[in-house]
Amino acid sequence: MTEMNEMIKIPTMLTIKETAKRTGLAEGFIRKLVLNHEIVFVRTGKKYLVNFEKFVDYLNQENEAVQKGGAD
Repeated sequence: MTEMNEMIKIPTMLTIKETAKRTGLAEGFIRKLVLNHEIVFVRTGKKYLVNFEKFVDYLNQENEAVQKGGAD
């Protein structure tokens, strides 16, 4: 049973406000991404919880796309 627990990675779920604090991005920007379903999130009552690891992946993908586009 211990081996199975080691394989399961529980995602870090943060509110929009917490995500903004950790990244330095505006809450409104993150909220827009959530409302447009551009990032991974769950809704719990009135709050949106952002999957932080997936959000970082999203930001890195966007950054790579900008860098590739600027290199042409």
